[in-house]
Amino acid sequence: MNGSLPLWAEVLVATLLMLSGVFVLVSALGFVRLSDFFLRMHPPALAYTFGSWSVTLAGVLYFSLREGRLMLHPWLIIVLLSISVPVTTLLLARVALFRRRRAGDPHTPAPLSQRAS
Repeated sequence: MNGSLPLWAEVLVATLLMLSGVFVLVSALGFVRLSDFFLRMHPPALAYTFGSWSVTLAGVLYFSLREGRLMLHPWLIIVLLSISVPVTTLLLARVALFRRRRAGDPHTPAPLSQRAS
């Protein structure tokens, strides 16, 4: 190929990249608007994940059409994010819960081992 893509492909790739920007903007607004750490964890993470998927799909489409064959190397990014983001989120949530318990926040649930049966 000569390196140029058909117009429909350029429009689709640009739309996916713009959609990714919108998701990241929504994620950033979620960080600003939501007051509590635990509230901030889930919705912005979902918007960030959708943004990552949009960029990955745009990359797969762009490189596949440009090379004339299926190019799946952008999927490595989303696979690594799919593995590492939930683990990181869980660790951050546990640390925040531990810090609240140590600070004596009355609205923090007790550990499971200290709850009455």
